[in-house]
Amino acid sequence: MSRYTITVTGTVTGQGHSDPEAVIGYDPPLRTYFLQAFPHEVTDEPALWLGTHDLAFEALDDLHHAAIAHGYDFMPLPPEVATKLVEDKAAAGDRPQRDGILGRLLKRLNDPD
Repeated sequence: MSRYTITVTGTVTGQGHSDPEAVIGYDPPLRTYFLQAFPHEVTDEPALWLGTHDLAFEALDDLHHAAIAHGYDFMPLPPEVATKLVEDKAAAGDRPQRDGILGRLLKRLNDPD
């Protein structure tokens, strides 16, 4: 799993604020980009946590649109981070698809119908 520190801005509370310690990355087992920002002061769980299930965000643009829909933004990404994220996904492309018991379980959890 890759993890890179970036700044995420948000206007969820009506006031502009930013998290300069937000994390963006690629999760090979889940085959998705993810974003975590604004940790809660007590629980340390992020207020924004996108990319928590299989194939949630296959492209950075998809992740960006989801962040905006939640009232946050992380663009523009530093060029070196954007390049590394694309490389991380490409490197993970050689991993075998999940099949067997774990793959079926994850598929059922993500698509209960």
